[in-house]
Amino acid sequence: MRIAKDTVVTLTYKVSDLQGRLLEQSKEPLAYLHGGYDNTLPKIEEALDGQEVGHAVTLQLQPEDAFGVRDEALVRTIPKSEFPPGVKVGGQLEGMTDSGQPHVFHVMKIKGDTVHLDGNHPLAGKALKFMLRVTGVRAASAEEIEHRHVHGEHGHHH
Repeated sequence: MRIAKDTVVTLTYKVSDLQGRLLEQSKEPLAYLHGGYDNTLPKIEEALDGQEVGHAVTLQLQPEDAFGVRDEALVRTIPKSEFPPGVKVGGQLEGMTDSGQPHVFHVMKIKGDTVHLDGNHPLAGKALKFMLRVTGVRAASAEEIEHRHVHGEHGHHH
């Protein structure tokens, strides 16, 4: 079966920087619903469209095609007194962007009585190399299409 809209694609991946330093890799195969459902990067979908099980590809993506350019407006320094007890480096908190939209911020460091937050994706601003291998392709169920994501093994569980 070929990868097309409304197919479930299972793949393994490695992500590295352009110097070849490994940043992330799949421990288990990852499944996503193909066809513009925002379940993976558009350039990855474009590269896999029409391919079959066994296809391997390496993509080099610039920040705007990967996890975006850094937005310094998403970097915040906030008094520790405004946080609940137990705030820790590495934690995630939901806050608001300058335009009032809900957004997830990462706790980057706590220095004295201030907490440093960053709402950028950890890989934002980086050109990245994605090494992908397709390990499975199947037709998506009506429920998966309706919910806009994969259910079951390697996908989303309700």
